[in-house]
Amino acid sequence: MIYSMTGYGKSVLQLPTKKITIELKSLNSKNLDLNARMPSIYREKELGIRKLLADQLVRGKVDFSIYVEATADDSSTQINTPVVKQYMQQLKQVVDANEVELLKMAVRFPDALNTVREEIDEDEWKAIQTEINNAVNDLVKHRLDEGEALEQDFNQRIKTLENLLNQVAEMDPERVEGVRERLQKGIEELREKYDENRFEQELVYYIEKFDITEEKVRLQNHLNYFVESLNSKDSNGKKLGFISQEMGREINTIGSKSNYAPMQQLVVQMKDELEKIKEQLLNVL
Repeated sequence: MIYSMTGYGKSVLQLPTKKITIELKSLNSKNLDLNARMPSIYREKELGIRKLLADQLVRGKVDFSIYVEATADDSSTQINTPVVKQYMQQLKQVVDANEVELLKMAVRFPDALNTVREEIDEDEWKAIQTEINNAVNDLVKHRLDEGEALEQDFNQRIKTLENLLNQVAEMDPERVEGVRERLQKGIEELREKYDENRFEQELVYYIEKFDITEEKVRLQNHLNYFVESLNSKDSNGKKLGFISQEMGREINTIGSKSNYAPMQQLVVQMKDELEKIKEQLLNVL
C-alpha cells in the first residue's frame, strides 16, 4: 500500500459570529516543507499544529491555512474618539476642509483606531482542533486514493519489465551463438592457421566476460522486491527509489554487455519503462 504526496483537505466550522475554514494542500517534496497561514490570534498554537501535521503527513510540500470570515458584528476595533477629535482640530489650522474631509484624514493617523487584542476561547479552539483533524483525514484519504492509482501503474510497468527481461533471456542463447559465429568468421577471414583448442579457450573467456546471467537474476530479484515493497503496510517512496536505482544498474550492465542489436533494443525499452517508474516515484510518500 502506498500513499501519494499529492492531496487536498478542507473542513469548515460555523460559529455564532464567524465561519472558520481550514485548508490543506500537499505536493511532492524530498522532506516536509510546511507553510502555515493563520490569523494572529491563533499564532500561539502554531507549534502544536506543525507537530500534528509533521506526525500525520510525514513528507511533502504542505500549505496549511486558517481563514476566518465574520458573519456577525464582532468587531474588536474601536475609534479612539479623543485622539481623532484632536487630529481634526489641528487639521483645521492647516487645511480648509469640511468636517467629513477632516474626519477622513484624521482616522488615517496613528492611534486613531484602537484594536482590542482577542484572547483564544478554549472551547472554540477545541472545536477548531477537531476540524483541523478532519481536514488532515480528508487529505490523507485523498493521498491514499492517488496512491492506489500509482500502485496500479507501477504493477503494470513492472510486468512490462518482466516480459522484456524474459525476452532478453530467450534471446541470450542466440546472442552467444552469434558471438561465436562472428569470431569464427573473423578468424577464417585471416586465412591463417590457428590452434583450435586455443581458439575455444579464448572464445570461452570472451563469452564469460559478456555473460549476463548474474544481471538477469539480480534484476528479477529487484523486480520481486519492488512488488513486495509495494504490498507492504508502510508507504516508503525513498525505499522504492533505491530499488529502482538498483534495477537501473542491472539494465545498464545488460545493455553494455549484450553486444547484440536486438537485445539492446529491448534494453532501450526497459530503460524507458524504468524512467517512467522513477518519475512517478517522486510523488510517492
